[in-house]
Amino acid sequence: MSSRVKPLLTEENKKARIQFCLSLIKPNREFEDLYDHVHIDEKWFYLMEEKRSYYLMNDEGPPLRACKSKRFITKVMFLAAVARPRYDPHRKQYFDGKIGLWPFVLKEPAKRNSKNRPKGTMITKPVESVNTAVVKKMLVENVLPSIRSKFPRFYKHAPIYIQQDNAGPHSYHYDEELLMECSKEGRDIEIKSQPPNSPDFNVLDLGFFNSIQSLQHHSSPKTIGELIECVIGAFNSSDKEKLNNVFLTFQTCMESAMLVAGGNQYKMQRMGKEKLSREGRLPVTITCSENSILKANESLNT
Repeated sequence: MSSRVKPLLTEENKKARIQFCLSLIKPNREFEDLYDHVHIDEKWFYLMEEKRSYYLMNDEGPPLRACKSKRFITKVMFLAAVARPRYDPHRKQYFDGKIGLWPFVLKEPAKRNSKNRPKGTMITKPVESVNTAVVKKMLVENVLPSIRSKFPRFYKHAPIYIQQDNAGPHSYHYDEELLMECSKEGRDIEIKSQPPNSPDFNVLDLGFFNSIQSLQHHSSPKTIGELIECVIGAFNSSDKEKLNNVFLTFQTCMESAMLVAGGNQYKMQRMGKEKLSREGRLPVTITCSENSILKANESLNT
């Protein structure tokens, strides 16, 4: 048995989690299908793992993996945006839900000569401080244009919700430039925050980032450019069915949280998604039990 450290929740956090869950439940006790939601989040990806396993032949030695300091392994932060996969009848093709993945990097000329490149060569460097201005620029230049171009056309005049966590750099909700960009081309795009201290309520933190990282670790990049190429390649090659399954897991997590008064001390529910998918019986949404809704409302009233 393994145990993971989870965020410490206050009573206000638990209340916010319950209210968030109830807001996504329809009168028939089914969760919303979440087809109009886009989840975004940031994550660090490292050039190498500190510890890695290899399968070797009897006469083969382990590869050399070295860096100047294990405390300062080269890393790049990425921002990912995903939606729920579904068939797009207007384009007559399947929408895989992958809005995009973008690194926080900048290019600048090398200040001096080295054995790797002459002075003045443009080199890629990770952004050291990802603050509100940097994240807002990423939204305006990359995320929102990608949503407008990739999202199914049915939502051209329907509301789309971008869900993010409560990190400090995400404090741009009422920025006029960003609001204008959200309404560009007649779109109705709204940015909202998930409950505080709730990574289990974001599909990227819940499992899709792990799927990308496991694919990325199949390669061995040596430079920042190779790392970016590997991570984006892993994102593009990740299974769209897994992304859809994580959205269902997100719904089961919300129901489990309601059963424990908004807490996060619950076991993940297993529903055999792969088997149900093979048999063509995988549900679009989860139906909440009457007990979970009753306990959620009792928790709010007490």
